[in-house]
Amino acid sequence: MTSLIQPKRGFDNAEFEKRFAVVQSKMREQQLAAILLTTEHDINYYTGYLTQFWQSPTRPWYLVLPSEGLPIAVIPTIGVECMSKGWMTDIRNWSSPHPTDDGISLLTEALVESVERAKAASGFTNIGISSGREAHMRMPLCDLEQLKVNLSNHDKQVEFVDATVIMRRQRMVKSPNEIEKLRYVAQTVSSVFERLFEFVHPGMTDAEVFRAFKIQCLTEGVDDVAFLVGGADQGGYSDIISPAGPRKIGEGDVLILDTGCTFDGYYCDFDRNYGFGKVDQSAHDAYEAVWEATEQGFLAAKPGNTPADLFHAMNDVLQKAGALGDSVGRYGHGLGLQLTEPPSNTRWDDEVFEVGTVMTLEPGMEFAPGKLMVHEENIVITENGAEYLSRRALPKMPIYS
Repeated sequence: MTSLIQPKRGFDNAEFEKRFAVVQSKMREQQLAAILLTTEHDINYYTGYLTQFWQSPTRPWYLVLPSEGLPIAVIPTIGVECMSKGWMTDIRNWSSPHPTDDGISLLTEALVESVERAKAASGFTNIGISSGREAHMRMPLCDLEQLKVNLSNHDKQVEFVDATVIMRRQRMVKSPNEIEKLRYVAQTVSSVFERLFEFVHPGMTDAEVFRAFKIQCLTEGVDDVAFLVGGADQGGYSDIISPAGPRKIGEGDVLILDTGCTFDGYYCDFDRNYGFGKVDQSAHDAYEAVWEATEQGFLAAKPGNTPADLFHAMNDVLQKAGALGDSVGRYGHGLGLQLTEPPSNTRWDDEVFEVGTVMTLEPGMEFAPGKLMVHEENIVITENGAEYLSRRALPKMPIYS
């Protein structure tokens, strides 16, 4: 068992006030009257509203961030008590689901108020929404169209514009309290990975391995094992995203487990590889290649560099090691309230890293036809370069013997 100290859950009101002040300043710079949020992670980020009720698609949830005044939540009545425990004070609600007006009248009123305040203060009338890469709106399309009609009837100058970049840039840079939660969940899962051979052995099926791993992670102190993929095969694996099945681990297998466990809403996301008995040398060589690629990505992760810099640092190692292709498309990504967040470690992503950016390093290679090797770590970028949040994997593949 670990002796990690569990961080305090939630955040003080001051942290949410700071987050809102930052986005409010950006709204004024971009001449936005308000931003409309509809997704779980954006609403959680600005309000602290954490619930598994998002699993139900029946009810919509809305948050209005005005450029003048305080945030306005427009949510189903069933969520009022939970949201009231946080820093939000203006919570408007309706009995949902509703057959004809599932919160749209209330949302229209909140947006009209926000536009009128902004118009009086600065003349702004545009409303920002998430419409860029890796963003989406979580509301019925018919309600979105009705909302547009309602707002246009009030003021023909009101338009929806893309505000993805504003929130993307803010959420990329984590606060010390966020990093503490991310470090805790990554370190907790690292402890489970390091003890894997205590509860995984030859003869177990993939499904049994997955079940045992989840139990260990929950016992150690994570809130949920929200994501777990992987599998085993002779001399290397070819598929790491299919459900666990009845195949049994045997001599010569290589096993990968890639997990996204959560604590207080924040994810870790990293993997580990293991061999059983005598494993083909090519798999050992590939393991060492992706480990070294991660090392080079780590060294390139510093303020002022970009995801493209990380990609090239890792890709150079893989190409020299004889990688047969690059079909995955990226070697890691941002991490936080979502398992994967922007940016992506690709050839083309030139987002500039700031201190506090949390990333995964995930180089992968096809080292033989139909044989893959993937390795992943979690890092945070500091003033002095990168720091591991996960505990570094062994430089050589662990072998069960």
